[in-house]
Amino acid sequence: MRHRSATHVDAVVVGGGIGGLGSALALARAGYAVRVLEQAREFGEVGAGLQMAPNATRLLRSWDLLDEVIDLGVTPRRLVMRDALDGSELTHLDLAETARRYGAPYVLIHRSDLHAALLRGCREAGVDLVTDVAVHDVEVSADCAVAVGASAVGDRRRDTGDVVLAADGLGSRLRARLSDDEPVSSAYVAYRGALPLAELPDTSGLALDDVVVHVGPGCHFVQYPLRRGEMFNQVAVFRSPKALAGEEDWGTPDELDAAFAATCDRIKAALPNLWRNRWWRMYDREPITNWVDGRLALTGDAAHPMLQYLAQGACQALEDAAQLAEQATKARSADGTDWDRALAAYAEIRTVRTARVQRTARQWGDLWHCDGLFRATRNALLRDRDPGDFRYIDWLYAG
Repeated sequence: MRHRSATHVDAVVVGGGIGGLGSALALARAGYAVRVLEQAREFGEVGAGLQMAPNATRLLRSWDLLDEVIDLGVTPRRLVMRDALDGSELTHLDLAETARRYGAPYVLIHRSDLHAALLRGCREAGVDLVTDVAVHDVEVSADCAVAVGASAVGDRRRDTGDVVLAADGLGSRLRARLSDDEPVSSAYVAYRGALPLAELPDTSGLALDDVVVHVGPGCHFVQYPLRRGEMFNQVAVFRSPKALAGEEDWGTPDELDAAFAATCDRIKAALPNLWRNRWWRMYDREPITNWVDGRLALTGDAAHPMLQYLAQGACQALEDAAQLAEQATKARSADGTDWDRALAAYAEIRTVRTARVQRTARQWGDLWHCDGLFRATRNALLRDRDPGDFRYIDWLYAG
């Protein structure tokens, strides 16, 4: 991709993932000149499926992307929770009713498809998209910030913006300007497999229009369709004994098999369809209250990496984007935008909300993975739940 001269823009976004592109799109649609700096040679995403809840799909609608995302994905019928050991249903959420209640649908989409939709939106909005640039520092002054980096061939680069947004993920270099914390290992690991439905040996036992989560002692297994129902996504997550013992080589395939040895036949039948040559160790970070250093601000996983039990990582990154654009618009006058005011308001609102999501995700993981008496009590409570009871998700999906 050809690089444009590094002239001053309103906002420089460091990182071209879902969070970075979401921030760029929201600001560009609000009338700001935005440049995205991506370290890779091309924009793209790896991974498999994403669950986009109503708090995120409402934002996609406001950016004129929801119809495209629905067309690329699946709007499931129910979210079903089952016991991983005996396979019985514990409770479910009617996702059509969820869409009516919160004013937007629940959508399943491949991570790369959502990323591509955001990338197209950025191009149409005039965002300057730059690849092959590794940013290693940000220089902050009273009225601007400079992203300091180099191209893949070693050329130095300085990109100046009224603000710089750090959207460089869980391992963010730029977060170190604000906090000396490190990623926190959960000792859990995920194996994924997203395959065309036609390649699965047996689909007779699969719920092809639901999200199904099997919860069990120290493990869970997720299944749902993608890409208009033509692909099926499966994820196995378990606690690694090797990680708990402090071993470096943890999360290996032998641990996968051991973790699910006592689970129901439906899960055992699905395990061979997972990719076994790659696994994802699961980390988050402790919430921090300061996301802003002068004209540098954190966003997405650089600000609030979270465990996946609420399926809110990408959703919260898009909420960041929308909130920042809203605060920038509120702080704009004939004299320009008061970015200090905008960033302060953005951080004040978002740090509180995302800290709650991060902590609740950890708590839900504990609930999913309990054993013994706690498992029996959890199962009884979930079976007694009224499927029309939304009290535990109103705070999250209503935004």
